[in-house]
Amino acid sequence: MSYSSLDAFISGHRDVLGDGPVALIFAEDDTELVSTLNHHLNQGFRSVIALMPDSFELPTDLDGRVRRVSLDCNAPDIVFDAINRMIAAAEPGTWFYYCYNAEYLFYPFCETRSVGELLAFHADERRDAMLTYVVDLYAEDLSRNPDAVSLEQVSFDRLGYYAMARYDPATGGTLDRQMDFYGGLRWRFEEHVGWDSRRIDRIALFRTKKGLKLQSNHTFNDPEYNTVSCPWHHNLTAAVCSFRAAKALKRNPGSAFAIDGFKWSKSTRFEWHSRQLLDLGLMEPGQWF
Repeated sequence: MSYSSLDAFISGHRDVLGDGPVALIFAEDDTELVSTLNHHLNQGFRSVIALMPDSFELPTDLDGRVRRVSLDCNAPDIVFDAINRMIAAAEPGTWFYYCYNAEYLFYPFCETRSVGELLAFHADERRDAMLTYVVDLYAEDLSRNPDAVSLEQVSFDRLGYYAMARYDPATGGTLDRQMDFYGGLRWRFEEHVGWDSRRIDRIALFRTKKGLKLQSNHTFNDPEYNTVSCPWHHNLTAAVCSFRAAKALKRNPGSAFAIDGFKWSKSTRFEWHSRQLLDLGLMEPGQWF
């Protein structure tokens, strides 16, 4: 199904936003858009919504499985505005997920358990949001894949990640259970990445409520949504494995010609399996086994 605008979708199919989990896929370009949609369909999202320009094409076999909404996702702050409008229109308590094209959600045991099972357990632990780490993927050979995207010959950094307590400008101290995470391509090529874009943490899975808003730095206006875990034990975390940084570094004129490859001594082949990410500590199962 297709909708000419976000207004048309919300006014005509508000009921879709009350039957989660709902995946919002924002297409900044058409790179691996189909594989992104299929990946999240296979994880069991009840609704997958593709927000994308009219010029992008989708195969006919996705017509009945994906709701397409016309949107220019490259306009400043348009993604955050769209998500906040969806939050306001949705039934309170609906689980949402958001990502961009060429990004793939992985969570503990995702090969055998659905995203609905994951979020049901997380909700039972009285958590309304889940921390995800954006793990940068990149093609191993840029001479063969100049856009830095390849699903077959793909690597990521197995080391080089770190966290810092999040600064609280109101008190001059740190925020309770909030951390800023860094690593991957944004860390290794930080001279080409603005300070505001270097963090790799994102609250990509969250439950709607009245007054909730996503801010332009990928945090929410409710501090508890931004916490790593609850006060009494560790909670589930997930990973968004993403070609987005690699694409940007190879498309930006300021960095494209300065980078002839992303592989280094700490690179490893990406296996497209949650066990690899668990073993490297890039997500954790908490109390879910």
